[in-house]
Amino acid sequence: MARALVVGESLVDVVRSADGTVAEHPGGSPLNVAYGLGRLGHEVSLLTRLGDDEHGRLLAGHLAAGAVALAPGAVDELPTSVARAQLDEQGRASYEFELQWRLPAAAADERLDGEVDVVHTGSIGAAVAPGAQQVLELLRSWRRRATTSYDPNVRPAFLGSPEQALPLVEAFVESADVVKASDEDVAWLCPGEDVVEVARRWQRRGPALVVVTRGGDGAVGVAGAGTLRVPAPPTRVVDTVGAGDAFTAGLLHALAEHDLLGPAAARRLRALRLDALEDVLRRAARVASITCSRAGANPPTREELAAG
Repeated sequence: MARALVVGESLVDVVRSADGTVAEHPGGSPLNVAYGLGRLGHEVSLLTRLGDDEHGRLLAGHLAAGAVALAPGAVDELPTSVARAQLDEQGRASYEFELQWRLPAAAADERLDGEVDVVHTGSIGAAVAPGAQQVLELLRSWRRRATTSYDPNVRPAFLGSPEQALPLVEAFVESADVVKASDEDVAWLCPGEDVVEVARRWQRRGPALVVVTRGGDGAVGVAGAGTLRVPAPPTRVVDTVGAGDAFTAGLLHALAEHDLLGPAAARRLRALRLDALEDVLRRAARVASITCSRAGANPPTREELAAG
């Protein structure tokens, strides 16, 4: 099992379905990844912020149920962030945000300097100033002590234009050993470019592995050994909320299962063979498919994954 530090925003998804019904779910890409890793049996700490309010207590209880520890200083006086998601008839989500994000002072706390195998970040927490630059510096500081992971999980409302956003995204790419993005992320950041070619370019800039998810068309992974595609498992989709984050958690879980996380595994990760990459991608896709088969960001436990 891996020891993980996840850095970024926590929020409540207020989800309105196509039929007008409304439900509230814990959300935020980093929170979802942390929760997914905790459900899969990993030791996880989440460096985030949430308010001392009803929504904040909802998030704290959710994380505790997933065996995720909150890093010191997570709770402050600001309201807990909210994302309002509208689902269409196919279960696809569009979002509006009421966001409060800053990196807690505990980011520099010596209590975060314990042994960690993987440090993951992404999404709004890695995009919104001034916290994004702090998160980038934090990721860079962990680069030689742990495997670093990044998912841009693009939210255009926070990024300006693609031309404005791309330099920061690629700075994170260069600081990560593992990068996971969706084809929609890549298409928005690099309009008109082939997403696989972008993944190959990113992989040459520093990561050992770049993975692009393609919804119902599966995923493609780019490593030093080459490029590999896997199909998506057949799934009856309820909604896609948290599916990408579940894939990320599944990806890191699968890398841990192959003993490819942590500073001692850096050379093995860079020497990743295509047969091992195929297994990693299929496992990650399985985690995402289970999440899509039920409402909200509700990833599988280790036992559910093994049973499937």
